[in-house]
Amino acid sequence: MESAAARYDRSIVEGALQPAVWKLAWPTMLTNVVGGMQGLIDHVLVGHLVGFKGNAAIGVAWQIFIVVIAFIMSLFTGMSVLVARFAGAGDVDKVDRTVYQAFLTAIGISMFVMAPLGYLLSPVLLDLVNAAPEVKSEALPFLRIMFMFSSGMLVFYMLSGALRSAGDARTPMILGIGLTVLNIVLNVILIDGLGPVPAYGTAGAAMGTCLASVMVAVYALMKLWRGGLIVSFPRDRGLGPDWSIIRSLFRYGLPTGVQGIAMNIGGVFMLSFIGSLVQSAAAQAAFAVSYSQLFSFVTWTSIGLMGAAAAVAGQSLGAGKPDRAEEAVHVAARIALFGASAIGFFFLVIPDRLLSVFGMSDAAVVEIGVQLLRILSVSGLFIAVALTYTGGLQGTGDTRSPLYISIVSQIVVPLGMCFVIREFGTLQPWHIWLAILIGHATRCGLSMLRFRQGRWRSIKVDISSAEVA
Repeated sequence: MESAAARYDRSIVEGALQPAVWKLAWPTMLTNVVGGMQGLIDHVLVGHLVGFKGNAAIGVAWQIFIVVIAFIMSLFTGMSVLVARFAGAGDVDKVDRTVYQAFLTAIGISMFVMAPLGYLLSPVLLDLVNAAPEVKSEALPFLRIMFMFSSGMLVFYMLSGALRSAGDARTPMILGIGLTVLNIVLNVILIDGLGPVPAYGTAGAAMGTCLASVMVAVYALMKLWRGGLIVSFPRDRGLGPDWSIIRSLFRYGLPTGVQGIAMNIGGVFMLSFIGSLVQSAAAQAAFAVSYSQLFSFVTWTSIGLMGAAAAVAGQSLGAGKPDRAEEAVHVAARIALFGASAIGFFFLVIPDRLLSVFGMSDAAVVEIGVQLLRILSVSGLFIAVALTYTGGLQGTGDTRSPLYISIVSQIVVPLGMCFVIREFGTLQPWHIWLAILIGHATRCGLSMLRFRQGRWRSIKVDISSAEVA
């Protein structure tokens, strides 16, 4: 059997801590920013060619799609918990077995559950968010394509999570940049049309995303099967499912899946509140660009630090170093706060210029978007710190606490505020933006408090009987 020293980077659990966190964080942050440019370009192209209704359609469709895909993605969180702990303990065999079973489970669910149900239920889901008729006509084909052909995207996310948890963040960066370049090229061709290829408009954005994902996924799977990566598929245990591992994936991942679904259902209902406003189409377009795209610069970088905190904390626990695990999360939080402050500065001082990049010229859309960006300049500080402490909890195996915190902070607080205001007054866009800010602040406070309690230190992880002590 291959030794752990020969495969895994032991500097993650030994030596200076800040370089270990940054080593895992910066490639993921760069990957997220570069990958996110694909969505920005989609919105720019669609905004100029279709109009702000196309921007609203992409924003609404993505919000719905993420609700569904969050469940499958939760398996990758369960996988990451196990991989980080086993890599820290130096157990190569358990790492590889976990990765393969996560792959089988995700592909099975995406092909045989998500694709058919997503196609059939797309019109109902768009009605649920009160999508305006002109927005729905653009969003429906986009959403159906994403549901039907998302397997490649899931394979990319699966492999990226496994590699980062095992200590290799650079390979996912290379794959992610390759995916983004392919995606941009294909989207430019399919959205606007080129030569004999007709212009598909909003639907072309979904087609390009799915095609690029499949191409990268096939390449990644070939590398994974042939070996040479820090993780691989086991060759001597058969190709069928191992139900003990799959149960462990669900045991650790399911709370994160419910958390993701809950948060995104909260987002869907938030869109419903936005859709009930007098200027619903303008508000939905402003939300799609300001929150779903521009604010993503905060979440992209913070999620990179969240993953780094989870990997270092999980591996440190696996190596029997809980104090190192705790300090790693504090280091990640400080870096996240600095990054969110820098991005928020631009939201505060040049919001109208940022919106103009997306072809936002309608006066009502610009006014609402500027208002939202200024509130998000503060909100980003809270969510950046919250995400790093969420990573610390999840990486050490406490995936239940973030679920409860998210229900309170992302559903009960903001949606409750919007409901009360609508029932007893007139709901305005700034009421919704303020509710988002208060929800993020609540999540930050609760996440920090829970992590500092230190109960994650006693969590025991295994693939046969994964239980929380």
